[in-house]
Amino acid sequence: MAMDFDWPMALGSFLVAIVVGLTGMGGGALMTPMLVTFFGVSPLAAVSSDLAASAVMKPVGSAVHYRRGTVDLRLVGWLCAGSVPAAFCGVLIPRALGDGEAVHDFIELAMGIALLVAAAGILVRGLLARRARPDEDDGPITVRPVPTVLVGAVGGLVVGITSVGSGSLIIVALLLLYPALKPNHLVGTDLLQAVPLVFAAALGHLLFGEFRLEVTAALLVGSIPGVYLGSRISSRAPAGLIRRLLVLVLVASALNMFGVGVVPLAWTIAAIAAGTAATWLVGRRKRDTVPSESPDEAGETGKRSTRGRSMAAPDR
Repeated sequence: MAMDFDWPMALGSFLVAIVVGLTGMGGGALMTPMLVTFFGVSPLAAVSSDLAASAVMKPVGSAVHYRRGTVDLRLVGWLCAGSVPAAFCGVLIPRALGDGEAVHDFIELAMGIALLVAAAGILVRGLLARRARPDEDDGPITVRPVPTVLVGAVGGLVVGITSVGSGSLIIVALLLLYPALKPNHLVGTDLLQAVPLVFAAALGHLLFGEFRLEVTAALLVGSIPGVYLGSRISSRAPAGLIRRLLVLVLVASALNMFGVGVVPLAWTIAAIAAGTAATWLVGRRKRDTVPSESPDEAGETGKRSTRGRSMAAPDR
């Protein structure tokens, strides 16, 4: 019998993939809760199908970064040493609890915690990016093997259980561990290490999870054009505002995983949205009220800089 294709699910994955293309984050953190909340997919089947779809999509973005040379292969190797076996073992942890409601309750709880950590990670990443200095040394970084393997192991375990973390948790941990790593190398390294990580987790879910082909097909049909479109318009979109909205969605999804009722959830979302909007407006007003340099001051500064360059110039 022919498989019925779920076009609303494909549309939902298309919208989520646009956000992923805009921000580079939020793939599993948004896709899996969407499947559970809006389409009634069981938590284990949602994680299994999302990881299978990610295993097809991850190599595309990582190949682009590899060709551009924005990948630190040393970090990739140490991260994979911890993440690949941990991701496969992460699939076995829910199975050790048995079948039925116990597994689904455990995954929902783990997913809620992972979503809150991912939301906090996005905020931390934004703060660290603001403090980053553009004149930092561009030389090779010193790799720290043991902490890097531990980051990979923890991230792989979380991804294996919840499908959340390959693009939000690990990249923030790398930013904390290697603050001198340039942003494009940070993203490229995270994308490439996520390929074997997601493959290991997807293989585990294919063997021991609840993989559903129709769900994976709908995710791929929607997410591939969505990621492409989001990547194309990322340079024109206000990334800061989008990341704040992403945090709002992640917190709301986490509360939903914890079983928060509709009314408390709506009030919580409204409060967070109001706080996010107020913070954004205050920051924008501060930027707009910074006094600009007057033409006379600009001219005087230019004269001083010109005199400085002429005095510093050697005699010919």
